[in-house]
Amino acid sequence: MTATVLEFDPYDYDFHEDPYPLYARLRDEAPLHYNEVGDFWVLSRHADVFAAFRDDVTFSNRMGVTLDPSAWNPEAHRVMSFLALDGKDQTRIRKLVSAAFTPRRVRELEPQVQRLTEHYLERMFAANAEQDSVDWIAELAGRLPMDVISEMMGVPVADRDEVRRLADLLVHREPGVRDVPPAGMEAAIELFSYYGQMVKERRGKPSDDLTSALVEAEIDGDRLTDNEINAFLCLMVVAGNETTTKLLGNALYHLSSHPEQRAAVLDGDGPDLVPQWVEETLRHDNSTQMLARYVTADVELHGQTMPAGSKLLLLVGSANRDERVFTNPSQYDIHRSKDELSESLAFGTGRHFCLGANLARLEARVVLSELVRRVEHFEVHADRAVRVHSVNVRGFAQLPTTFVERGGR
Repeated sequence: MTATVLEFDPYDYDFHEDPYPLYARLRDEAPLHYNEVGDFWVLSRHADVFAAFRDDVTFSNRMGVTLDPSAWNPEAHRVMSFLALDGKDQTRIRKLVSAAFTPRRVRELEPQVQRLTEHYLERMFAANAEQDSVDWIAELAGRLPMDVISEMMGVPVADRDEVRRLADLLVHREPGVRDVPPAGMEAAIELFSYYGQMVKERRGKPSDDLTSALVEAEIDGDRLTDNEINAFLCLMVVAGNETTTKLLGNALYHLSSHPEQRAAVLDGDGPDLVPQWVEETLRHDNSTQMLARYVTADVELHGQTMPAGSKLLLLVGSANRDERVFTNPSQYDIHRSKDELSESLAFGTGRHFCLGANLARLEARVVLSELVRRVEHFEVHADRAVRVHSVNVRGFAQLPTTFVERGGR
């Protein structure tokens, strides 16, 4: 039997349905793979992805982190903030942003996340009782992260659905579209204009929200410009909203697919297993599947040379399934050891470690803990689930689920 030709197309809808068999082939057959059609290189093994994350001199962020041609340029930081910067420029923005987006500010969000969770669960359970199933994404997972971030930023309740719609347009790709579509471009412009007006208002009339804190952030007399604040807010609404929505969807989908583990969470240790449930979901099927880098110098690896000026994809989703690091990596196991889970690259590593990791974990923990407290059973209807089609992000646009509340409610 002749082996099929190894072809890697991150825009392919079939690939989006299940990328992991192809990732395994890449790790084994072509750990450094070159895609001639797209003129980019691919790293798929954990050790290589880890090393590239740690070396942002050779593997630069300065052209952005997405494969889309129109987004790959030296001005990417104007939309992606410090995610598309290196060295001193990255350090400066990140320090100023961190002065406003503090761990304490994140911790103080917990009561608010709890209130929102209870609100959306009540609505969801009412709809579930009427219809026998509900869309977990539409009813909660797609709403709560946007509400948390919007409230944090100071976005009025009336504007949040529209902001979420625009954020969705930025990541969605129709079949055959291999770049940011016109609707995505327009959405980016609208978001930037919206946040620009918000920043302008806070300069005139500060409040206690994150936007005002960013306006007031100062280190040794240095402050963020309006454009720098806008870029960070745009980054937050995509990176902080989309990825957490996908995490919450993926968590339910995979636990429902493993009845014994679902029973352990719902009938046994319950909330005590929620952190493990979150971390294993992040490892097993991470929201952020791949990130691009610009290669600044010739790199010899696995018997090949990536020339300076190349575009490189780091496959985070593949690294987290590498059998060189993880035991039975294709198996979803919420009892996986913490030592192994600590090797997950779901939030990156090094200088560009995800600034919003604590917020994502907080939201997931609160939501899933309350869900476990309130339901005795749930069943995801996988045959009716609809995936998001995106180059970087993996998750669900629709996830029909039936819930059985505790106490016969």
